[in-house]
Amino acid sequence: MKRLLMRVSVGAGLLAFVPSLVAREDARLVSNWQYRTGDVAGAGQLEFDDNGWQTVTLPHNWGWEQAQQGENYYRGPGWYRRALEVSPRPGKRYFLRFEAAGSVADVYLNGQPLGQHRGAFGAFCFEISRQLSSTGTNLLAVRASNAPERDVAPLSGDFCVFGGLYRPVHLIETGDINFCLTDHGSSGVAWLQTRVTADRAVLDVTAQISNATGRKEELILAARVLDASGHAVATVEQPIPVVPRVTAPFALHIEVPQPHLWNGRPDPYLYKAVLELRSKDGAVLDSVEQPLGLRSYSVDPDKGFFLNGKPYHLHGVDRHQDRWNEGWAISEADQDEDMNLIKELGCTVVRCAHYQHSDYFYSLCDKAGILVWAEIPQVNEIDPSPQFAETSRNQLLDLIRQNINHPSIFAWSLFNELWPGRSDPHRELQDLKIVANGEDPTRPTIAATATEQLPQMNKIPDWLGWNIYPGWYEGWGTLQAFGPLLDRGRSISRHGGFCVSEYGAGANVAQHEQNPKQPRPDGQWHPEEWQAVVHEAAWAAMKTRPFVWGTFVWNMFDFTSYSRHEGAVRGRNDKGLITYDRKTKKDAFFFYKANWSEDPTLYITSRRFTERTNAVTDVKVYSNANEVELLLNGVSQGGRSNAINCVFVWKNVELKPGENRVATQAQRGGHALSDECVWTFKPTAEVRNR
Repeated sequence: MKRLLMRVSVGAGLLAFVPSLVAREDARLVSNWQYRTGDVAGAGQLEFDDNGWQTVTLPHNWGWEQAQQGENYYRGPGWYRRALEVSPRPGKRYFLRFEAAGSVADVYLNGQPLGQHRGAFGAFCFEISRQLSSTGTNLLAVRASNAPERDVAPLSGDFCVFGGLYRPVHLIETGDINFCLTDHGSSGVAWLQTRVTADRAVLDVTAQISNATGRKEELILAARVLDASGHAVATVEQPIPVVPRVTAPFALHIEVPQPHLWNGRPDPYLYKAVLELRSKDGAVLDSVEQPLGLRSYSVDPDKGFFLNGKPYHLHGVDRHQDRWNEGWAISEADQDEDMNLIKELGCTVVRCAHYQHSDYFYSLCDKAGILVWAEIPQVNEIDPSPQFAETSRNQLLDLIRQNINHPSIFAWSLFNELWPGRSDPHRELQDLKIVANGEDPTRPTIAATATEQLPQMNKIPDWLGWNIYPGWYEGWGTLQAFGPLLDRGRSISRHGGFCVSEYGAGANVAQHEQNPKQPRPDGQWHPEEWQAVVHEAAWAAMKTRPFVWGTFVWNMFDFTSYSRHEGAVRGRNDKGLITYDRKTKKDAFFFYKANWSEDPTLYITSRRFTERTNAVTDVKVYSNANEVELLLNGVSQGGRSNAINCVFVWKNVELKPGENRVATQAQRGGHALSDECVWTFKPTAEVRNR
């Protein structure tokens, strides 16, 4: 088929659709947006003069500049305007789809309001067919505001809510009859995996079909499943009556014999699922193609997580989407880098905290075989109003309907750390669970809690994760508390098993301490060595308990929390295994890489602790090799083997005055490994050494 051509004028933002055989076309509106911070009277009107406004490209957002410096950041409105020259064609419909806007968006075309979306993370879509000018000259205006609203979660939380059009905006052309685009911004198509075994995958497909014509049509709804080579492995079609000016659901049942299963990291096999709407003479009126990974999973309270009937431990990280000097306006290349780092670590799962992440990132997880915990931004507290309940329900519907076909997503999360002494969340959570289970009976609901004081709340989700911080936050105890806390969690989480949804400690890669002691989490001293000690203790406790079906490090990357001033850095939550700019992998990153990844790993810890005032020091190395040799200034200090959890230690190594070259070497899988760093011993140097 010939692809539809676009003509884009840089000056005016002209988009002209050229006739095509393709049933649906999608163009991103990237450039030539005019932007101004603040509320501007009349900015939604066609005649408004936006001369002097800033010209920006999408994605774009605000607030990060102040927030990442630890300052109170701007939370309020901003306006976007853009020329949109589209010549509407007979028999075609036109839509604007926003992948997200922070956090309340009002959209206007030619001065006419298209609608409002409340919530900073879900996509939304408006039809513009009737509002388009017959001349082809149009004006699109968007008011986005990240001002706090009592009906829009999150009401609080240890992260920022930036404003703006921080994900792509699409102009979509379809025929008069199509798969509905305005059903919570979804594709209008849901492939439910009713039953999946090694012998057969049973799929129940629902399509929301919209007929904008005044005619009743007799059409064909056809589904195909194509393997990775493009060969059809299952097909089904049936005639359907389409009623005039109605959007209605239609169902298909399709089975794939002897399916090639989606088996996580070892084999994330993807089929292609194709749903077509055809005329009686076979012309394709609309089609939706999506990846399809066939899998099943379950949790045994004693034995842990099972993928496709086989034990499959989930160990991974939590992730926030923001980046240094970008905020939320991240590119696909940024997300590719995040995914490559998560894969390098050896993760099998990621918790996308604390809100809906981009469709692009979920797709990366599909391809990588990394399972996903997906959640809505209900953090710390709820508001008791009916408006809050309605907005939260819509956020959950956005999350589920837009992402229901991602094979990587294994659970829908209802909340994170709701606390006693605030508005009672029980009724609202029960309602959300009913919505989630009704929308998607193939996946459980889940939540992350940190309190036993609301025991009935903790029983509402099908599965439950616990956020625990021994060795870091006050009240969680020392490192020795990990084991007893895990055993306690098991005893009160029997119905859905037990996982650790958060754990960890902060670290500033410029701060170091020999023989580290537990620091104050809200203090200015966050030595990198203590973070590593916390993770060593945590993994040792979790690894030996098979009932802990999943573990999630908080966090994969440092992220902005504007109110924090800890570890000598303002505006930063420094619990990441990698620094905010993604440039430095902390010691704890390599601890997990040695334990989780099959890639040969050899890494000397405390490598950035370059200025030493103690001549005698321990040397610690992380490696998945069987034996590691240490050399100091070219002299062997002996080999070590039988490491516990990939940790090798040489006690009481003595440094000489001046530079000391510390080197290690090992063999793994036929690969020669080596690593080295330089430490300078200055007995009289005034270097902080606690």
